[in-house]
Amino acid sequence: MSMATRTDTQSPVLHAADSHDLIRVQGARENNLKDVSIEIPKRRLTVFTGVSGSGKSSLVFGTIAAESQRLINETYSTFVQGFMPTLARPEVDVLDGLTTAIIVDQERMGGNPRSTVGTVTDANAMLRILFSRLGQPHIGSPQAFSFNVASISGAGAVSMERAGQTVKERRSFSIIGGMCPRCEGMGSVTDFDLSALYDDSKSLNEGALTIPGYSVDGWYGRIFSGCGFFDPDKPIRKFTKKELHDLLYKEPTKIKVEGINLTYEGLIPRIQKSFLSKDVDAMQPHIRAFVERAVTFTTCPECGGTRLSEAARSSKIAGISIADACAMQISDLAEWVRRLDEPSVAPLLTALGETLHSFVEIGLGYLSLNRPSGTLSGGEAQRTKMIRHLGSSLTDVTYVFDEPTIGLHPHDIQRMNELLLQLRDKGNTVLVVEHKPETIAIADHAVDLGPGAGTAGGEVVFEGTVEGLRASGTLTGRHLDDRASLKPSVRTPSGVLKVRGASTHNLQDVDVDIPLGVLVVVTGVAGSGKSSLIHGSVSGRDGVVSVGQGAIRGSRRSNPATYTGLLDPIRKAFAKANGVKPALFSANSEGACPTCNGAGVIYTDLAMMAGVATICEECEGKRFQASVLEYHLGGRDISEVLAMSVTEAEEFFGAGEARTPAAHKILDRLADVGLGYLSLGQPLTTLSGGERQRLKLATRMAEKGGVYVLDEPTTGLHLADVEHLLALLDRLVDSGKSVIVIEHHQAVMAHADWIIDLGPGAGHDGGRIVFEGTPADLVAARSTLTGEHLAAYVGT
Repeated sequence: MSMATRTDTQSPVLHAADSHDLIRVQGARENNLKDVSIEIPKRRLTVFTGVSGSGKSSLVFGTIAAESQRLINETYSTFVQGFMPTLARPEVDVLDGLTTAIIVDQERMGGNPRSTVGTVTDANAMLRILFSRLGQPHIGSPQAFSFNVASISGAGAVSMERAGQTVKERRSFSIIGGMCPRCEGMGSVTDFDLSALYDDSKSLNEGALTIPGYSVDGWYGRIFSGCGFFDPDKPIRKFTKKELHDLLYKEPTKIKVEGINLTYEGLIPRIQKSFLSKDVDAMQPHIRAFVERAVTFTTCPECGGTRLSEAARSSKIAGISIADACAMQISDLAEWVRRLDEPSVAPLLTALGETLHSFVEIGLGYLSLNRPSGTLSGGEAQRTKMIRHLGSSLTDVTYVFDEPTIGLHPHDIQRMNELLLQLRDKGNTVLVVEHKPETIAIADHAVDLGPGAGTAGGEVVFEGTVEGLRASGTLTGRHLDDRASLKPSVRTPSGVLKVRGASTHNLQDVDVDIPLGVLVVVTGVAGSGKSSLIHGSVSGRDGVVSVGQGAIRGSRRSNPATYTGLLDPIRKAFAKANGVKPALFSANSEGACPTCNGAGVIYTDLAMMAGVATICEECEGKRFQASVLEYHLGGRDISEVLAMSVTEAEEFFGAGEARTPAAHKILDRLADVGLGYLSLGQPLTTLSGGERQRLKLATRMAEKGGVYVLDEPTTGLHLADVEHLLALLDRLVDSGKSVIVIEHHQAVMAHADWIIDLGPGAGHDGGRIVFEGTPADLVAARSTLTGEHLAAYVGT
């Protein structure tokens, strides 16, 4: 019987094109992966689990997604590739069946102070076009509504070659931008505390300037001493009005110092250009401390913080200006856009409406478009990036998510799960790196990596269904059904921290007494005002150590030893034992191998091709000069010490000839947060999200303070690591500290002595305290969303 007339009872012959329904990985060796081979079903939802540092991200992001992106980039011309990030081929033998990968990772949004939720999602671009077409009075093109475009005009003569003759013509131009001229589109103006810039009882040569990097011996110090506008030996308080103006405000002026031509500029414009153009969170700690001490930011009196010029604010549609639209809660703005009925801009209204609706659907309807993108939490940033993919008609795409449930209340996780299933049901392959049991449960296929972390991980310990994972006996399988129980008794507070009239962001004049000497958990749905309450009213106080969600910034030269300050006591111990100077034992200083400058590898840039890194032949990747490696401490050289794991180093510096109490103390804290397997010299760029989070926690724990504020410390932590974290929090409280945790994880809530629940909803539906009391009372009352989910979790 021919195929055309076959009956349904016969099995159809499989078309060759339909046989490629697996992504095959063979011999993956990226980072700590140990020759991993695996088959992942396409058009299914696959979850990758395993302890933090077991190799999940190396397999999913570093191998599968990286190769997919590299292959797509290679389809463009070399000219276009020159403008794109260059990606090296991952260390893998075979990668088959790849499809286009769209990566939605946890990286926080750029900390540029000009970047807002509206600018990163294109919603602002569409609003600007809408107002330039419909706004009354009409003021100009879309850039007339942009707070990043300044209004400028000019005129002059231009020379042109025409018919073999040079002709001069007068031309004039003007650009109408929407930037507020007073604050230059920043929304806030700066005021300087002059006493924090200099000590007026001293002269410049006596070191009057107290700005970081402006010492007398430094280059800036020499410029200010040798500029000739004032006497460098006269105390600043005796300066004339003109001299003080020249020191602080003088406009750029050409001068000659020590025979070198330079440009002199007053202190304040120079500080504004060098320090204040960056986001505060992106600054080095000592510069941030100076900025917080010397500069006060106040809302711009001219634009009222809207960043826009008066003309841009005067043009309105149905009584609403673009500034009003950006300040609205997105759910309200979506409603307003839906009511606009203008056939002339119908496609624009449809696209804008869909983008705003996606915000609401993904649970971010409580944000406003003028919210600076640097203030979004990790979970909010990740969901903001998802916006552009929700309405996409693309199918047969691989979506790669890195813990999409971060920062989500159990109530919101359900919604996120539905979105992941929706993407899968459109015919896409969805790969999710995840720790939350609620999301693991919806997977079609599970891949568990382990058995441990770092060098003890990098192997696939289970592959199959979620039911199979439960029964598998792996670390994830054993902990998948773990449920923390409520504590039989809670600690008694030693006092209270009073917060009165808190009204940051969406808080509605909140009064609350936070108990001290106990473990307090602040919870509530995403956007209910938890971070606004704690960071706005508690974090800035004396004696409060705040560990936020901000990413660790570090280059490939940074490692756990440099980041935690551990390298200082180690260098001093080596220097003392060998009678030489400490700088020799730094790969970033005198001891560095001259061939690779202490990097251990030599990078060759190949323009639009991926750069090549080859191990330095001179030092064989050890990063130090051969002469430095002849100095020993306890029988080991500096490169051997940096290759040690935290656990080995703890033993090494704890006793015997190498005993160094200062180093041992830092290593103790690293082991405390579960990083015993990490090697001291491992580049920070290779650490996973959970490892970075714990490294930051270990570093900040050294700071002296009575109150610790932790913002979602379970981010990136495996179910088994959450137990270690709870034990660590208990040790902190038992040592007399007060611990306040902003958290959604039910295990942490169940373990708390006191819970403060905010809500009842997000945005303007939140900002109120809906419960204060013990976890047992919350479960018994079930009066809030958190109470219902916690009761279901502890099984009462």
